Amino acid sequence: MQAMSSAPALASPALSGRGFPGSGFPGPGGGTFRRLPARQAVEGAGYGLFALFIFFTCFTFVRPSPYDFIALPAMTVWVVLGVRLHRAVMPFVALLLVYKFSLVAALIPYFAEVDPTVWTLQSLYLMITALFFVMFFGHETGRRVELAFKAYLASCLVAAVAGIVSYFTDTGILFVMDGRAAGVFEDPNVLGSFLILGVLYLLRDLLTGEGRHPVLAASGLLLLLSALFLSFSRGAWAASVIGIALTVAFTMWSKPGRIRRRIVGLAMLGAIAVALLLAGLLSIGDVAERFSDRAQLTQDYDEGVTGRFGNQLRSIPMLLERPEGFGPLRFRLVFGLEPHNSYIGGFANGGWLGGLAFLGLVLVTVYVGLRLCFLPSPYQRQAQIAVPTVIVFFLQAFQIDIDHWRHVYIMLGVVWGLEAGRARWELGRRRRLAEDAAPPGGPSDRVFAA
Repeated sequence: MQAMSSAPALASPALSGRGFPGSGFPGPGGGTFRRLPARQAVEGAGYGLFALFIFFTCFTFVRPSPYDFIALPAMTVWVVLGVRLHRAVMPFVALLLVYKFSLVAALIPYFAEVDPTVWTLQSLYLMITALFFVMFFGHETGRRVELAFKAYLASCLVAAVAGIVSYFTDTGILFVMDGRAAGVFEDPNVLGSFLILGVLYLLRDLLTGEGRHPVLAASGLLLLLSALFLSFSRGAWAASVIGIALTVAFTMWSKPGRIRRRIVGLAMLGAIAVALLLAGLLSIGDVAERFSDRAQLTQDYDEGVTGRFGNQLRSIPMLLERPEGFGPLRFRLVFGLEPHNSYIGGFANGGWLGGLAFLGLVLVTVYVGLRLCFLPSPYQRQAQIAVPTVIVFFLQAFQIDIDHWRHVYIMLGVVWGLEAGRARWELGRRRRLAEDAAPPGGPSDRVFAA
């Protein structure tokens, strides 16, 4: 790994973001070395490995997952090629390190116990992947994020088909839980949440007309929505509605009046199409009965003093008296259930330090993400897809444990990679403005050299 970067190197406009020349940035080792055939071949293999890395995110029904097999070679290739941290992402890196290592410190008294140790090691592994994603997306940002989106969409389509098949057919391989589609995931809640990025990716390009294959995109969108509905995950349903609303709002903010009118018209047509889709699904078998049961605001396991929300409320006074928390995975020993709340889980698993670091990570990421969505840059379009996804994940964290979801760490890497790309582009833009404003033969951008 190379040292943290400080100044950008502008690349060919061919790698730039949409409509912003010169917004692509080469990775380390630029110049002649980047044009060597051997390096180009290794980069091609590296991009292929990375696409597989993202695509295999949904394959959780086999263990170890292909995701884990491909992670090491994919990350190793890019570390050898050269990835580095941009200073713009240091707040995220610092908070993530504090959060994860607070879990290690909290584990020390229970290191001999298998489950907490394995869980903490998994947390550290996910931290490593997040750091890799931030570094990877920090260079040639637009190109790499788009590759990740496409690979993730392919993963969503596979997961959606598997989820629908698992709901209607007992394959003996795919998962179903309490009559709810899970497919390649063991938990239908994870399936529903996993599909949200794919929904927003297809939706935004359909609304703006930026997609190349609108019929295929519309078909894929209906497929993803069908699987999301059949997961019968109340959290995923609410998250998808909020995510769609945020994406539409952000897009309308950044587009001229003509595109806004298109978005409003297509949104109305889309709402009608979704209503027809739901009507069709509710007419099949026992889907309507299952929907009636799951559409209730709370279930039996949510209610009462010993229910999900009751346990969360009872834990707060106890955690206020325990700076060290309960220790990793020990909430379940105290209350008989997992916290089903990542914010409480942060304090329970990692103590006050871990809980505050997790909360800080959420707040800083939301702030940076909203700035990416509202300020014009080459990465605004991609931010308006990724940031709503991350925001709804953070909202879901109030009612489910998200801290071991692989796709959460991918999306965190995307958001902060986009921030690194935006910071590089902004510095380059300021330099060009200074050069244009400088008198002939006068100083140019020395003021920005730092």
